[in-house]
Amino acid sequence: MIDSSKLLQSIPPGLRTPLLDAHKEIVTNYAEHRWEPAELNGGKLCEIVYTILNGATSGTYPPAPSKPANMVDACRALESRPPDPNRWGDRSLRILIPRLLPYLYEIRNNRNVGHVGAEVDPNHSDASAVLASSNWILAELIRIFHKVTLSEAQNAVDAIVERKHPLVWETNGVKRVLDPAMKASDQVLVLCYSSADPLSDNELKQSVEYSTLTAFRKNILKPLHKNRLIEFDSSLKTVAITPRGSADVEKRLLAMSI
Repeated sequence: MIDSSKLLQSIPPGLRTPLLDAHKEIVTNYAEHRWEPAELNGGKLCEIVYTILNGATSGTYPPAPSKPANMVDACRALESRPPDPNRWGDRSLRILIPRLLPYLYEIRNNRNVGHVGAEVDPNHSDASAVLASSNWILAELIRIFHKVTLSEAQNAVDAIVERKHPLVWETNGVKRVLDPAMKASDQVLVLCYSSADPLSDNELKQSVEYSTLTAFRKNILKPLHKNRLIEFDSSLKTVAITPRGSADVEKRLLAMSI
């Protein structure tokens, strides 16, 4: 597992930090159903990624992101650079990612995001396309710069961004599921799904407002653990959602709230 604190450290901080911030902003805006900001920041992400690709293929990184005069022409220029068989991920850096950037930039410029007067209003479908493309680009950069598999890279992306959702609200350090009719076990799944890190059993008990911690462990956590929806570490007293649990949340609990 890639240490999230060391993610993409070979990229200069002036590019690395804006990249991760732009991606996180897209994820947050999408989760909060703020389609226009999610789409608009796809354009910002394009400019940052282009700057990184340009630096990686030229051998010199600028100190900060820059906006090319023409995104399509700039990406085509990357494709025209000679291949380097000794450079890990060379084809992705020169061709694959650059071909995706103009598509993202087009959504930003001509789908009523960058300016008024376009023929399509900001919507869930366009924002979903921006989110999926942004996730793939970040995972591909992690795969290349860390020399890992795409699966390992995607796991790293999942680990650095909390999967926020309007169903979960946080105040004064306490998270609440804003559906009073949802049963406690489902609330636990949603809360764990929305967190990038394992949660303590006591923290979950407080969020769900269960009667006692002993009863919460017996009636809620252990059955979920038995069904492999969560991993409950009784020694560390922490709870993490499993891939099976995440799939259940996405299919059964979150889909109905979009």
